[in-house]
Amino acid sequence: METSLTALHNRARTRPRTVIACVLIVLAAFTAEARRWTVSAPPPGQATSSLPTRAVLTETSKSLIPMPPNTPSAHASTLASVPGGMLAFWWAGSRESGPDVKVYAARWTNGKWSAPWEVASRESLGKALGFGVRRIGNPVAWTAPDGRVHLYVVATGLGGWAASRVVHLVSSDAGARFETRRMLPLSPLFNTSVLVRTSPVGLADGGWWLPLYFEIGIKYPMLMAFDRDGEPTRVGRIGERMSTLQPAIVRVSPTEVRAWMRDASGEQRVQQAVSRDDGASWEDLPALDMSSHNTSLAVIRLTGGEMLMLHNHVGADDSSRSTLRLSISKDGQVWRTIGDIADGKDGDEFSYPTMQQVGQELHITYTYQRQAIAHHTYRIATGENI
Repeated sequence: METSLTALHNRARTRPRTVIACVLIVLAAFTAEARRWTVSAPPPGQATSSLPTRAVLTETSKSLIPMPPNTPSAHASTLASVPGGMLAFWWAGSRESGPDVKVYAARWTNGKWSAPWEVASRESLGKALGFGVRRIGNPVAWTAPDGRVHLYVVATGLGGWAASRVVHLVSSDAGARFETRRMLPLSPLFNTSVLVRTSPVGLADGGWWLPLYFEIGIKYPMLMAFDRDGEPTRVGRIGERMSTLQPAIVRVSPTEVRAWMRDASGEQRVQQAVSRDDGASWEDLPALDMSSHNTSLAVIRLTGGEMLMLHNHVGADDSSRSTLRLSISKDGQVWRTIGDIADGKDGDEFSYPTMQQVGQELHITYTYQRQAIAHHTYRIATGENI
């Protein structure tokens, strides 16, 4: 279930000459988009289930990443490992989608965070791309095997996030400076309405997968593949649902890949899908019995094979983002709660988590009350007898 990048790019370059033609093209493209993703799901495989393993986390540090001055709002952090430490990226400004929002970075070295520095703004991206950028949003980072840091940033022209595009930036000096490489060719709707949020996944050949999602009227998750040089090679849709977004991807075996999604439907549960042909086609699975009241989640696979999920649990006294829970699984189907990373009162916000494992250390960042980015580190031990 793949789509030619050249074909997508050519369709994205089409421009109407009149208002009527514009409307007709949008309607035609939307119809084509629906047909493009209508395929028969592969036959379901034999499901297996096992009790999830146990895990013990020992917190070794807890802090707020230093914020740039005069930026009361911060959100949507992402992490990337670099030699000697870790980079965090996030957006900050007066408010979400405000004209002063910029993407910032900070470096974790020797147990502390550096002062933040500016990575991208609507002015810098507009100048590099050659057209106006009205607002910027979520960043997502990936460190390639050659050491270059690839950063993907949501940017919009006219309209809201449904008119968004994804800009690809690259750094050859561990994040100190970035150059704008391209706007990703992703959608036939004038190359708009595609966003990023969750972490990429590395491939055996040195390439990686970038999770994405489409959002205009309907919502669905996507996956774009890159080669080891950072060139996009294919793009496809994950499953057939039309109310899921922000997929978190984990490779379970050389052929099996699983995805868990934020749920924007009335079901309010973590949605999931599986691919048994290395991401070429996807089958929707029943939702997990885990809350997802339209909130982002993060999933990683530990070096020992277990899967960790950070998600917003909603209990009797919780609002949709007031409790951030960590759960563990062996198979991705049965999950055991490890504990709550952050737990507040109704109306508090601890959201948009990101995780990375470095050796036996687990790094977690998340949005703290929409005012800052929190960072926790843990020593992690897993097994049946701990």
